[in-house]
Amino acid sequence: MPGLDGLTGALAALGNAAIWIAVALYDLVIWAVAALWWFLKWLPQRLLGLTDESLPVGPASARAFDYVQAGAQGFFDGLSALLQGLIDLILALLLRPPGQNWFSGRRFVPQYEWWTESTHSLLVIALFVALAWLLQRNWKVCLLVLIGFLFILDQGYWTQTAESLTLVLTSCLVCMGIGVPIGIFLAHRPKLYAWVSPVLDLMQTLPTFVYLIPAIVFFGLGMVPGLIATVIFVVPAPIRLTYLGISRTPEPLLEAVQSFGGTRRQVLWKVELPSAIPQIMAGLNQTIMLSLSMVVIAALVGAKGLGVPVVRALNTVDTARGFESGMVIVVVAIILDRMLRVKGKS
Repeated sequence: MPGLDGLTGALAALGNAAIWIAVALYDLVIWAVAALWWFLKWLPQRLLGLTDESLPVGPASARAFDYVQAGAQGFFDGLSALLQGLIDLILALLLRPPGQNWFSGRRFVPQYEWWTESTHSLLVIALFVALAWLLQRNWKVCLLVLIGFLFILDQGYWTQTAESLTLVLTSCLVCMGIGVPIGIFLAHRPKLYAWVSPVLDLMQTLPTFVYLIPAIVFFGLGMVPGLIATVIFVVPAPIRLTYLGISRTPEPLLEAVQSFGGTRRQVLWKVELPSAIPQIMAGLNQTIMLSLSMVVIAALVGAKGLGVPVVRALNTVDTARGFESGMVIVVVAIILDRMLRVKGKS
């Protein structure tokens, strides 16, 4: 099976990556010593105007990318296969009912004649409406979700919407899986967070197009580089909001649990996480909105979805197609925002 082969290749690549990381750390130490020695000789000459040589930021970055690509390409290939398998799985769930060639979609034949791809889209919409009811308990939100998806279906953008939702959902799984544990870890180490915070600022303020360059270099074209660029841009949001929620846990609650002999694990699971749930859910909401904002940018590196008609409309100056696809993106954003909006729940 393609998914199983991709998972096996990804696990093998992770093992090889562990060895490469040890070698890379050794090379990094040697490079840092040589770079520091060069800098100490260069700085006085630069300040005195004895040289016109500037700091080689660009060449050093290019050499670093070449080094990583040469040594860790096997890891990137395995990671790409794993992420592509996850993307294909979510996309198949959204687009196709059970049947032959369900996972790949090539020469797909449905198992039941009445359960076609058209009726499957209606089932997916019904599931989203049910999820909206479970999360919000508000019939108005459910009606909004239903009308929004029916509008998308009427405009003929269901496949592109499913592809964009696949990118958004995969990004949420990766970002929340990375961001929440890191946010918890940093909340217990405020001094370390003070050092990490500038890095998070850099990740969010650096132009998003810059992330596409290493994504293409390491992963080629397709959905995976779009996902990687999206994750780098979005992951600071769940880290920050998880940190905020954990660090603002009321002190009386912590003191009460600790006075009764609560362990660190009990404090985390029974006090800190329940108290931080609104902030974590707000982080999930921000993750989805920021991921959706990357849809058009991800289309520039071959990612499928609603960004593709937007880019085509821009290239051909097609006002009608641009407005249609833009409105569909807005509708998807409104649907997801209303479904996951937190109103002070604890």
